[in-house]
Amino acid sequence: MPEADEGGPEMVSFRELARRLVEDGVVPSMSNQRVSQLANTDPDFPPVVPVGRSKAVDYRLARPYFAARKSRQGQRTDLKPKE
Repeated sequence: MPEADEGGPEMVSFRELARRLVEDGVVPSMSNQRVSQLANTDPDFPPVVPVGRSKAVDYRLARPYFAARKSRQGQRTDLKPKE
């Protein structure tokens, strides 16, 4: 990704973001539906920009977000008391 080191943001759709996160080895699996869910529920998610009927996010902000995010697959969050 040397060409992405300079210039402005690298905007990608949620579908492309999910594909690239898996391709780059940041996460073992990811769907665009899960990206959308995180964008709607996690206040720490990078800024989302509407592009027509789609939504886009800057890959240079999203990659570190997903790399630092702790996976909680299969964990029942509805049974835990809120902090």
